[in-house]
This record gives sequence, structure tokens and C-alpha cells, in this order.
Amino acid sequence: MADELQFVENGLQRTQIDEFFQDELGRAGYGGMEIAKTPMGTQIVLKAEKPGMVIGKGGKNIRKITSTLENEFGLEDPQVDVQEVDEPDLNARIVADKLGNALERGWYFRKAGHTTIDRIMESGALGAEIVLSGKVTGARSRVEKFNRGYIKHNGEPAEEIVDHGVGTAVMKLGTIGVQVKIIPPNAELPDDFEIHEDVEVEDYVAEGDSVDDLLAGEPDEDGDEPETGAPPSDDEADEDVAEEEVVDEEVVEEAADYDEPEVPDEDEVEEELDDLDAAVEEELDEETEAEADELMDEMESGEDGDAE
Repeated sequence: MADELQFVENGLQRTQIDEFFQDELGRAGYGGMEIAKTPMGTQIVLKAEKPGMVIGKGGKNIRKITSTLENEFGLEDPQVDVQEVDEPDLNARIVADKLGNALERGWYFRKAGHTTIDRIMESGALGAEIVLSGKVTGARSRVEKFNRGYIKHNGEPAEEIVDHGVGTAVMKLGTIGVQVKIIPPNAELPDDFEIHEDVEVEDYVAEGDSVDDLLAGEPDEDGDEPETGAPPSDDEADEDVAEEEVVDEEVVEEAADYDEPEVPDEDEVEEELDDLDAAVEEELDEETEAEADELMDEMESGEDGDAE
């Protein structure tokens, strides 16, 4: 079987086992499970508010659960261990089941929600949220939320730190869904910070060079590059002055070699302009006379045609 299909099959089997425990151990305060496959078999750890009801008289219930897991779910040599929940009000699944039972017994939804979330916060939780969805008061369904403290809704903290629990309450008008989210006490969130008062800064700063030493820097092994921020040496200053003098001499030589262009006299320019105007007028006069002659010839030819 491919790895992807194996993951899907394992997840489906885990969900079916969890639903089985929820149905069988609901009255015992079922609070979740953990499954681990070992070379000796399958290790299952059950969390319950009342471990005595899970085990049963003389271990009758636990033997029944073990045989069901082996026969119906195909687990190899299942070993079931039952642990008591230290604080039931901080377990989201137990709280959701209790709230659903309270609604089924006739508690008003707002009273049940506030009472439950207050009990969660009194147990030391950093934050909690309860969501009731369904026909809580009438024929029209709606959603009611109860929030206290600080809660995470997305990201890795919402998956790893926040405890989720889901329950149902079957009422006459319909089923009401119950969702509970709890951040347990002493949870380390990524955005937590701590303020230290009346302390010395030197106690929290690593020992090292001062700021001036870091700015000055250190020379390389070859010794070619100067220290950062240090003034240039005398030899380097003399070399810079010599280079500037050589550049100035080259500029002066280039300026001396350059010949100034000859500027013509004003009289010569005026004579050239007059000659140019005279030539243009002569060309225009010739063209005008030619056009006039052509026009006269056309007129004469037209008169001869009329006389005939």
C-alpha cells in the first residue's frame, strides 16, 4: 500500500476508535486518547474524569473494550491504560459534553455558557471560547459565542497549544452544536514576553569589545588595508598630492596645444551677404521675365484663335 493511502487508513481508523470511546465512555467523562504502536502491540492511553467507570467492576468494562478493539478494529494485542484527568474543567472535550448535557436538561443557553466559561477561567486557563450553533431559542438557527481571556484562532499555536472539544445537545427543536477552545495555564505562546524591573543591563548583555573598538575594526593579515575610520598616513597623502600635480600639468599642456579658431571680420561678412542677395535677385528677375514671356505668348495665341 502506498504511503498516502496508509496515512488515510490510519487516520480513519483513529477517528473510528475515538468515536467508539466517545459513545461507550460518555458517562465516565471521556477526555481523549493517545495511540502508539510498539513492537509488543498497540498502546492506548485513555483520559477520563471517572476511571472507575471505565475499568468497571472487576475489570469487566476494560476487558470488553479490549476485545472490541481487537476484533472490530483489527488492532494487534491492544493494551489499554486509563488515566484520570487532573482538572476536568481544563479539558475541552469534557467541558463540551457537560455543556451539552446541561442544555438537554433545560438550562438556558446564555446561563449555561457564562457559567461554563467562568468555571474554566477560575481553573486557571489563559483563555477560552465557547460557540453554540443551532436553534438555541426559536425556530431560526443562530450562533452564540462566549469569550474570556486570550485565544488563538490560526497558526501553529492554534493547532498545538489550544485544546479543542466538540459536543452536541439534542433538543426538541433540533440539535445544538457545542465547540469549546481552551488555552491551558502555563502555555508558552510565541508572542509572550517578560519585563524585568530593578535589574542591571550589564547582567543581560554579553561581554565583548566596546562600540569604539567595533567601529575601528581590525587590520587584515597582509596589512594593506587601513583601519576603518583611521586617517591616511603621510606617504599616502604625498602620493595623492603628486598625482594631482601631474593631472594639472597635463591639463595645461592640452590647453596650450589647442588653437583658437579664426573669426572673420564684419566687413567681409557683409560683402558676402550682399553678393548673395544680388545673385538671388538676378535669378528671380530671370525667372520672372521668362514667366511673363510665356504668359504673353499664351494670350496672343488665344486672341488669334478668337479672330479665326
